[in-house]
Amino acid sequence: MFQQIFVNLAVKDMARSQAFFKALGLTFNQRFTNAQGACLEIGENFYAMLLVEPFFQGFTKKPISDAHKATEVILALSVGSRAEAEEVVRKAVAAGATSPNAPQDHGFMYQHGFADLDGHQWEVFWMDEAAAPAQM
Repeated sequence: MFQQIFVNLAVKDMARSQAFFKALGLTFNQRFTNAQGACLEIGENFYAMLLVEPFFQGFTKKPISDAHKATEVILALSVGSRAEAEEVVRKAVAAGATSPNAPQDHGFMYQHGFADLDGHQWEVFWMDEAAAPAQM
């Protein structure tokens, strides 16, 4: 089975992107961080590689999506409570993100999200799996 996940995200300004995620309380693995890429530590065995666009382009022959105009992926992050979900979104907006959607309360699950400085969409959610419907 897989042991880790590294999500690669194209960014325009490495210093600005690092400052944004540090404002959320996240850290970077300095062993895998330089001017072209930064290893964002999101959770145990869960990382995002922030790659400046010219470096990112070296990994694909396809054009890089403009995340401000199109959604390629939604990154969903689980937290321990509704209040924690709101706190993460509050910190993100204070650091320059937008919150394009209103919070959603499904009873067993609460979610709210933000679009980071490069337009990547992050959903922050709390869920009580035991209270979830049998089939969704």
